[in-house]
Amino acid sequence: MPSPRPRQFDLIAFDWDGTLYDSTQVIVRCIQRAVVDVGGAMPTDQAAAYVIGMSLTQALARAAPDVPPEKYPDLGNRYRFHYHQHQDDLSLFDGVLPLLHALKARQHWLAVATGKSRRGLDDALRTAELHGVFDGSRTADETAGKPHPLMLHELMREFGVDPARTLMVGDTTHDLEMARNAGCPSVGVSYGAHEPEAFNVLGPLHVAHSVADLHDWLLAHA
Repeated sequence: MPSPRPRQFDLIAFDWDGTLYDSTQVIVRCIQRAVVDVGGAMPTDQAAAYVIGMSLTQALARAAPDVPPEKYPDLGNRYRFHYHQHQDDLSLFDGVLPLLHALKARQHWLAVATGKSRRGLDDALRTAELHGVFDGSRTADETAGKPHPLMLHELMREFGVDPARTLMVGDTTHDLEMARNAGCPSVGVSYGAHEPEAFNVLGPLHVAHSVADLHDWLLAHA
């Protein structure tokens, strides 16, 4: 039998919300409600979706430019309140678990690089029953918000992997720009928060239009 083709990437890092987790619309609504709760003008769907992937404070400040900084703690608390009301309603996109297990079977290291907090990611991982699937993770509150490359830099150091052997997969320009800033190739997905036309200038290797498309591309090329 021919020997298996060598992997192109040792480490594959995934964004969470909108890439693996079907949460984009819930996050948009929670951002909008939180802003209104503290007296700001409700962001449009597009404005609220644009900030997904950033750290929470950075995202809310960008989505609510008319809310003064002294109200940011209240704004964050209201967002968390609304999000927690819906947390049990959220789930992985169909097909994500088989994809992750297929990549694990090929001995890729899998990681999460997310704008969520550590507590938020750990809660999501528990509800998604993903114990043991991911080999590592970094969150915005313990490193730096996207598109700063610190999350990827730390993951690459942890696993001893070069940028050329690390792939970032995400649904926003923040994810793809973080990958570029870290010197890593990227893959975009079009079913999350950002319109895929915005990805072109960031040069992803591929833009997947469904989880099945992502599965097929990664199994063929990663």
